[in-house]
Amino acid sequence: MKELYIKQKVFSLRGKFTVKNQQEKDVYFVEGSFMQIPKTFSILNASQEEVAIITKKVFSLLPKFFVEVYGREILTIRKEFSFLKARYTVDSADIEIHGGLWDMDFQVLHHGTVIGKVNKEWFTWGDSYKVQIWNEEMEAIMIAFVVAIDCVKADQASADSQ
Repeated sequence: MKELYIKQKVFSLRGKFTVKNQQEKDVYFVEGSFMQIPKTFSILNASQEEVAIITKKVFSLLPKFFVEVYGREILTIRKEFSFLKARYTVDSADIEIHGGLWDMDFQVLHHGTVIGKVNKEWFTWGDSYKVQIWNEEMEAIMIAFVVAIDCVKADQASADSQ
């Protein structure tokens, strides 16, 4: 099992942050577009090669994100309309999510087998997540998934404060 840590910088205008391993070494870099349409996030590995890109659909009533890993569209994440608790749908032939996405405490399954787990770290400055990965081939998908859901939550929080 591999553990990675995602910590967003609270005051970063460009949406840049890193993904660290247990030794606190940077293993991925996430760069968000600033004031661009469509909003995108690129995930780069330690060699600065793009491994995934997340694109927010421009004209959509509710947030919708397309996730590409190594140039292939892997999944779509859609926020569903609900009054009480946020719900998301993941459109993918072989990936399922079990747990609370809004609380950022969930497991990711691939063909019914757990490939990873995400937990939000509480009482930290900014949003911090611990990502446990059992299948390292799915590492980029796990990172992209956390970034996309966090973006939906940040957009919602921004809209609610206005």
